[in-house]
Amino acid sequence: MQKSFEQALESLTTPVSCVISDGFLGWTLKSAKKFGVPRFVFFGTGNFSFTMYQILGTERPHAGTNLLDEPFPMPDFPGLKLTRNDFDPPYNDMEPSGPYVEFLAEQMAAAAMSDGIIVNSFYELEQCYADYWNNKYRPKALCVGPLCMAASPPSQALANPSYTQFLDENLAAGEPVLYVAFGTQAEVSAEQLQEIAAGLEQSQVSFLWTLKPKGLGFLQKFEERVNSRGIVVKDWVDQQQILRHEGVKGFLSHCGWNSVMESIFAGVPILALPFMAEQHMNARFVAEEAGVGLRIVPRSGSVRGFVAAEEVERKVRELMMGVEKGAEVRKKVAEYRDAACDAVKEGGSSTRTLDMLIDEVARKRQTFSSGGRAVCCPDGQRLDSDHNRQQA
Repeated sequence: MQKSFEQALESLTTPVSCVISDGFLGWTLKSAKKFGVPRFVFFGTGNFSFTMYQILGTERPHAGTNLLDEPFPMPDFPGLKLTRNDFDPPYNDMEPSGPYVEFLAEQMAAAAMSDGIIVNSFYELEQCYADYWNNKYRPKALCVGPLCMAASPPSQALANPSYTQFLDENLAAGEPVLYVAFGTQAEVSAEQLQEIAAGLEQSQVSFLWTLKPKGLGFLQKFEERVNSRGIVVKDWVDQQQILRHEGVKGFLSHCGWNSVMESIFAGVPILALPFMAEQHMNARFVAEEAGVGLRIVPRSGSVRGFVAAEEVERKVRELMMGVEKGAEVRKKVAEYRDAACDAVKEGGSSTRTLDMLIDEVARKRQTFSSGGRAVCCPDGQRLDSDHNRQQA
């Protein structure tokens, strides 16, 4: 892949100015050095989860624990306690090992030698974690989100999909709709999905659930029982279009980071039900750090495990109609929605950071064109100082 990538760069009419690489393609660091251009990495996660995983690996605050659900304090963050189950296997082991751990260590080493981490977030949402990372680790985290702002409008074919009528009718009737989606990667058991369905049915809340129907024998009778109050969409949906619909007032989500950012930008509170990867860390951030959502708790009391219908019902009703916690998260997500909008406006934090990044790349290209070296200084000094001024 590296050879083909470099051949593609060589074939460009205009010389490449920088490489923005998926964080799991560490070999692009060598390609960037070969072409004398800076390399920026993108992992698709937020500052909070990225920082917590880094602290776990470097400082091992969990070393004294005996159980996966035993809380331990996180260094430098008073009051923040996590458990090993907040981290995805194999990183919830005391001594993670194996090919995946070795592979990820190589990617993180390449990231540390790069010129910046591009983060799909905005500074006001994760300020203390972005500052902590930038003061303690390399390379600098550059918050340029929410990136969903850059999404193209839907094509004409998708401009008015069939489910829009359902949303419009509920909006006209004054019935708030809960959007339910768990992403495309997580494998959720049929038993768990059936329990979620029972909770949705018992909640008496209107909902739109996007779901792959394969192997779900209970689905037909479920759809018949909920009738016009809820619909199950079995095809691809435009998630951003749904979240931005005025009638959608809640999002039962797996807490993939893109979904979190899209929901915050739309001003829709989140009901967190994570399944894999860094989703459990994102769920903790949503419910406990940012306060833009609630979290469904498994029957075991752990952050992992089987979720009962009664818990789904209770949390759905609280999110959509609650006058205490539900009202608090609805207010908080509206505040962060406004902050997200401000961040991407002219002069906003994300816009300033992106402008600074582009200016820095342009300076390096000019240096290279005049015969100098375009490679970043090892500590990214100019980028770092500019970035600090932008956030001041």
